[in-house]
Amino acid sequence: MPNKRTCPARRFAGAFILLLAAAAAAAVARPPRLDDRTAPRTEKNAALRPVGLLCRGALDPLGLDDAAPALSWKLQGEGRGLRQTAYRIQAATTRALLNAGRPDLWDGGRIASDEQAGVAYAGRPLRSFERAYWRIRAWDQDGRESPWSEAAVWTTGVLRSEDWRAFWIGAPSEDSEPAATRLLRRKIQVRADLQRAEIYICGLGFYEAVLNGRRIGEDLFSPGWTKYDKTCLYDAYDVTALLDPGPNAVSILLGNGFYNVSGGRYTKFKGTFGPLQAIALLRLEYKDGRVEFIGTDGSWRTAPGPITFSCVYGGEDFDARRIERGCDEPDFDDAAWAAAAILPGPGGVLRGSAAAAPPIRAIETLAPAAVKPLRSGIDVYDLGQNASLMPRLLVSGPAGSSVRMTPAELPAADGSVDRRSVGGGEAYWQYTLAGTGVETYLPKFFYHGARYLQVERRPAAPGGPLPEVFSLEGVVVHSSAASAGEFACSFDLFNRIRTLVRWAQRSNMMSVLTDCPHREKLGWLEQYHLNGPSLRYEWDLARLFAKTMTDMADSQLPDGLVPDIAPEYTVFQRGFRDSPEWGSAFVIVPWQQYEWTGETGLLRRHYDGMKRYADYLASKAAAGIVSHGLGDWYDIGPKPPGEAQLTPKALTATAFFYQDTLILAKTASLLGRADEATVFSVRADAIKAAFNAAFFNPDSGAYAGGSQTSQALALVMGLVPSGREAAVLEVLVRDVRARGDALTAGDVGFRYLLRALADGGRSDVVFDMNSRSDKPGYGFQLAAGATSLTEAWNADPGSSHNHFMLGHIIEWFYRDLAGIGPDPDGPGFKSILIRPQPVGGLTWAKAGLETVRGRVESEWHVQGGRFRLTVAVPPNASAAVELPERAAGAVLESGLPAAGRPGILGLDAKNGRTTVRVGSGRYVFETGWK
Repeated sequence: MPNKRTCPARRFAGAFILLLAAAAAAAVARPPRLDDRTAPRTEKNAALRPVGLLCRGALDPLGLDDAAPALSWKLQGEGRGLRQTAYRIQAATTRALLNAGRPDLWDGGRIASDEQAGVAYAGRPLRSFERAYWRIRAWDQDGRESPWSEAAVWTTGVLRSEDWRAFWIGAPSEDSEPAATRLLRRKIQVRADLQRAEIYICGLGFYEAVLNGRRIGEDLFSPGWTKYDKTCLYDAYDVTALLDPGPNAVSILLGNGFYNVSGGRYTKFKGTFGPLQAIALLRLEYKDGRVEFIGTDGSWRTAPGPITFSCVYGGEDFDARRIERGCDEPDFDDAAWAAAAILPGPGGVLRGSAAAAPPIRAIETLAPAAVKPLRSGIDVYDLGQNASLMPRLLVSGPAGSSVRMTPAELPAADGSVDRRSVGGGEAYWQYTLAGTGVETYLPKFFYHGARYLQVERRPAAPGGPLPEVFSLEGVVVHSSAASAGEFACSFDLFNRIRTLVRWAQRSNMMSVLTDCPHREKLGWLEQYHLNGPSLRYEWDLARLFAKTMTDMADSQLPDGLVPDIAPEYTVFQRGFRDSPEWGSAFVIVPWQQYEWTGETGLLRRHYDGMKRYADYLASKAAAGIVSHGLGDWYDIGPKPPGEAQLTPKALTATAFFYQDTLILAKTASLLGRADEATVFSVRADAIKAAFNAAFFNPDSGAYAGGSQTSQALALVMGLVPSGREAAVLEVLVRDVRARGDALTAGDVGFRYLLRALADGGRSDVVFDMNSRSDKPGYGFQLAAGATSLTEAWNADPGSSHNHFMLGHIIEWFYRDLAGIGPDPDGPGFKSILIRPQPVGGLTWAKAGLETVRGRVESEWHVQGGRFRLTVAVPPNASAAVELPERAAGAVLESGLPAAGRPGILGLDAKNGRTTVRVGSGRYVFETGWK
């Protein structure tokens, strides 16, 4: 039998901490650094090798409720110019059948195609709880066949609602403590010949499940956050190793999460989807073929949990005295517990891993950088980094004594914590000791963005002894999405800016992309598309974007409106519910997903909803102009930041109306809906004409008042009349220069400001704007002591200090400074644009990006009057390598004239620039530098 442990709420954290540490290493592991190889290892092509097999973007997913999941793979091989010309996929119900070449699920045969992403399973119809082992082989450009790949596997979840042999269950009556938690448990019998066991579970709002005293999985704040009356996500775990022959016990601890925000301390809003409840199904498969199902029903028992207060905004109170020892063990007597009640459920459709984002997990641990006594019994811990975190406390003391930990981003003048930037009000963790010796506390259902923790030790009774804190650390928690990119350059301020932004990205990658990890934690949608490229350069977020598109669809109103937040947990008023720059994420995100992955799945699934949103905007337009919304949020004007000050709201709203319509025209064409493509194209032309008639001054080249956002939006979105682009760009540059190279663009406009300048060949202006620390911007925030990106350009202590909404510079670092960009003509990095833009006296920059086809690298150096560019292109891809304007003279590749070198597909010289077209492989180009 396994070692006995305590109730799930009490479990000692040691083994779990080791699991978290392992997860941390995997989640934030970065791609290997670029090296100094200057030539390919061989000039002779070798057969391709398929590797990295994924199903629905995940490795060996469990609980996949998709009858035709999309499959993808990468390719490896030595040499240059490697291409896939065909592939063959096989799938079988067992690994043995697959290895024996007897695929009883699917043998797709040889398919002449270079596709390697989004290939839909097309075999025998799948059943619930079925495993599918699959493999692939590929043919290269010379028709040579690769070996079979290593087998991968996916396991289906509950594909049919009737296969849920379980009920929603909860407390038998309304809980007297609405902000408290609830325990559910059941004793089960397992035969000795168990072969396979899985549990499928949804516990609302958040849950933690335990089998025989051992935690199931390492995910936190599960299941994924959704609009629970539309969609409820369930998790699936293989629990074979956690079960023993004979009696076993499964228990579930439920917390409130976003499902139930009751208040009591600080809250952004209040609301509920219903009582705490769970549905779970344990499937036991034995060696003789017998299958047994144990689901939640009226035979389960329930009792209040030891967490007496659980609020996603206000905190968590854990009373260790309320732990019933051994309540998660088989021999625990639960006769005093109440029988669970069968409940109707919250109304949402249960969906498995196909609809889920990567789980939230503990990623790393922050040790205190300093501990400062404030007064007797109160200390302030400085963790040195602002992050989304939970405290891990090691403490001892009398029963009933307690430790309260209050988080904040900033210190007050007297050394205490200052909670202005995190919304004010009370929010904290409080642990009440059981008095059993050294006790460990790691919260379960509440995290908070913080750098500082004010720790107050309290006696059990007035005048009594205080508990003793042995250690306190910050456990960083966020999405386990894999790191995708790396960037560095010779200008250290840019490296520090990247770290600043990356911490804010990390802190807000949860089950949704939150705006901040403290006062709101809501999915404000403008960040999804405006920061989409910057996020995708750093993280593999395809699954998270797919999940959040469902959140948007579930939140869309019958009239087509997509609210500014999704899931829409609360209804905001004025422009905070209906701003086109926010709702347009529902149209732009699927298109960005197509550009980055080559997959059309999101476009196909959400096309009708996207059309309804565009039609909604059209219904609000007057003579082609849409006038409502927030505009360029948080731009720099004469007033405190908020709604747009320098750019007319009608200009930004109409610009996005145009962009949405144009994307729908392209989407309709891609999906074979030619008639609808024509309708949207005609509408887009009419919007463009109305936009220019309303805002463009052809004499001055200015849009409206000529703000940075006005000029940039018109340029990047293609709204400028043909032939006037240079004049519009000049107005933009002139505005930046006139302000002493200072920016004014806000949340909506800044990404377009960067793109307009870089696309117009003026990355020198981008450098000048962002290489300083004396005016509001990234450097200004660093000089003010920020460790993650702040909400306001000037690091105002009254605004959030962990906000990724202004993090658009990451896209410029990768795409323009280092030079790695997707090619619209070859989505999914089938075709790659390598266009480095050395500026500002930088002597080198490098970036690597793990794409759906493999790793892309670009690294350039300027030294001794020479320019050297090292490029790596993955198999089955090609690249257009555009050398900078200052590159001069003959183009060498690995020390020899580039023309005719292996893998070189062509050289073109145009407008003073040389473009080298290459196939896959590693190349080292060198020219003079003027």
